[in-house]
Amino acid sequence: MSPADNRSSTGDELREIAEKVLWLSTSMIHHANRIRPNASGLKVGGHQASCASMVTIMTSLWFEQLQPGDRVSVKPHASPVLHAINYLLGDLDEKYLTTLRAYGGLQSYPSRAKDPDTVDYSTGSVGIGATAPIWGAMARRFVEREATGSPGTFSGRQYSLVGDAELDEGAVWEAIIDPGIAELGEIVWIVDLNRQSLDRVVPNIAAGRLEKMFDAAGWQVLTVKFGRLLEELFAKEGGDAARRRILDMPNPEYQRLLRCSADELRTRLPGDGPEAATIADLIADLSDTVLTETIRNLGGHDLDALREAYSRIDDTRPTVIIAYTVKGFGLPTQGHPQNHSSLLTVEEYATLARTLGIDPDAPWATFDDASTAGRLCTATAERLRREPVSPAEPPAVPTDIGRTPKGTATTQAALGRVLIDLTREAPDAAKRVVTVSPDVSSSTNLGSWVNKVGVWSSSERHDWFEDDAETIMHWRESPTGQHMELGIAETNLVGLMGELGATWSRWGQPLFPIGVMYDPFVERALEPWSYGIYAGGQSILVGTPSGVTLAAEGGAHQSIKTPSIGLEQPGCISYEPAFAIDVEWTLLASIGRLGRPDGTSAYLRLSTRPVDQTLADVPTDPAARERRRRQVVAGGYPLVRRDRAAVTIAAMGAVIPEALAAAQRLEQVGVVADVLCITSPGQLYRAVQARQGHGGGESWILDQLLPADRATPMVTVLDGHPHTLAFLATVNRVASTSLGVSNFGQVGSLDEVYKHHHIDTDSIVGAALDVTGH
Repeated sequence: MSPADNRSSTGDELREIAEKVLWLSTSMIHHANRIRPNASGLKVGGHQASCASMVTIMTSLWFEQLQPGDRVSVKPHASPVLHAINYLLGDLDEKYLTTLRAYGGLQSYPSRAKDPDTVDYSTGSVGIGATAPIWGAMARRFVEREATGSPGTFSGRQYSLVGDAELDEGAVWEAIIDPGIAELGEIVWIVDLNRQSLDRVVPNIAAGRLEKMFDAAGWQVLTVKFGRLLEELFAKEGGDAARRRILDMPNPEYQRLLRCSADELRTRLPGDGPEAATIADLIADLSDTVLTETIRNLGGHDLDALREAYSRIDDTRPTVIIAYTVKGFGLPTQGHPQNHSSLLTVEEYATLARTLGIDPDAPWATFDDASTAGRLCTATAERLRREPVSPAEPPAVPTDIGRTPKGTATTQAALGRVLIDLTREAPDAAKRVVTVSPDVSSSTNLGSWVNKVGVWSSSERHDWFEDDAETIMHWRESPTGQHMELGIAETNLVGLMGELGATWSRWGQPLFPIGVMYDPFVERALEPWSYGIYAGGQSILVGTPSGVTLAAEGGAHQSIKTPSIGLEQPGCISYEPAFAIDVEWTLLASIGRLGRPDGTSAYLRLSTRPVDQTLADVPTDPAARERRRRQVVAGGYPLVRRDRAAVTIAAMGAVIPEALAAAQRLEQVGVVADVLCITSPGQLYRAVQARQGHGGGESWILDQLLPADRATPMVTVLDGHPHTLAFLATVNRVASTSLGVSNFGQVGSLDEVYKHHHIDTDSIVGAALDVTGH
């Protein structure tokens, strides 16, 4: 039985297209595993059963419902279905159909960056692709407020096609329950409720519970449970008993019925309850074919049932359509508990071809243009045609505001001051800045910025504390605000950052998203943020406060590994500035890299430690100042240079005062030390790679920071894992000692905590004496 052969009232052409989509998606996976040469012998993989459960849903959505302004996130394992549809619509060349999971070919999961056809959202990391359209909707509204002059409106739906097992991900529910989502009526989720995960039929996946959870979050809930054949059966005398029986049976028992012959169904379906005889009489007159088709006739495979659900969508709030499906629908493996990644045998594939009336020797044949199905494909392609997006050039971002901070300041406080300065010095660029925070705006020094630009909301909200003289930070919410506040859910924050950072390519309008969170929670947010970068989102993540420098908070809030994360993250440049001026220069440089085809994301690790800004010794000569700025952005600069230096101390971030104090004490005992202020290990490592002929970067910073004629033994130190800076000694192949934090933190005073981790002045002095042999 084919996925569209459900005797619905829809036209034959849509059933033909559904059959073709099933065949093409199955064949792509079959070719990748059974036909294409595989010298390594490693499994290629693919998910024919997961594709099959989505065929009717996606066919009905694309060929009847979608409009040009709509965007769709497709569940990862259904990527061949997406490619099959795009192929039928003329959006994918036939040559790619044999390249699924091949180098340079169709990706394993939908990818905006790498697939050759139209992909709206990159998916593949469970839970992240599902929630992406939520953040995409917010980003689109933010962009369109300027273009349309209608804040809070939307011009297209944002669909998520979600596997039911994906709802196990906590990140999904963090997004669903965020209070800011309840007014986004363009959000539509379609849950493929096939009741199976990778290994089994899930025993307690209760749709009723899911319905209540979505409803409690303010979503409209539409359930597409049964198709026309089952509904007709239930309408007959005794049909209520059959309905109760099917609804009450455990999921595994129902899945077993899908694998039964007609004779087995006549025995198993009635069960042994008090209404067994009634059910047996009800199905007695059904032919074997009708009986087996009816038991599999769930709503997610019924075009009329799906169409009716789409017609009921309420565009004033998010909607979830829970569509009951059969995993592997239309395939010999349908309903099998272990069909998740199983592949059709050659014999089963040939049987499928005969069932669908397709020549397996010409698997990629399409419809005749003059046929009804061919005409529908042509009409759908025309209806969904999108105008090409031409990214606008981002506004110019200054490289230097021109001020030199005085007195004592923290790098965290410098963040807010730079943003305020940007509104004065470069208002066009400042209008593109969108800050995002998980309920920590006030504690990360964003208060002044929030007061100036306001808080974004899909609708205007009254600030009831506006006239309260003791309220310092004002919460003025409107569609014109530039700060977005989410709940305490870092995954939501970086998901939103990724979509705000993708508007340059989606809608042609670049934004400059800056997300701020406590640095210990960067690791929690890393995977979805990294995935957003992979998908083309460019943003700036600020982790603050950071390290064991947050001494009073103890080990639970003291980050250790984040400096090396910044070093290793692809598509990202990381900075850990020591002074306020370094924050300004690195932040402006990072903003200047956003919203462009060759752009990149950034990660800034800041601190709440007050530091004397005169220690930065910023040059007063304009040319020397510009030289310092370029060094800061490129990865580091010499802070202290002495004749006849015997040791080099390379320090980063909050421990610079200890490094400078150590140099002074070393000089008192006759050991002269140079002090380097490292701002970006990642930039310096790229320079090392470039010098070795790996990568296309520049290496000039190494000549200025670590010239060969000043090579000495080295001590590296940072408030983070010591391996982050250990590679610096390889530049000139010198002896070295690397200091840092490699154990969980302790609560205490700053001096006590630094001493505990051996990053205090005494430890630096001792390491320098050891490495120089004194």
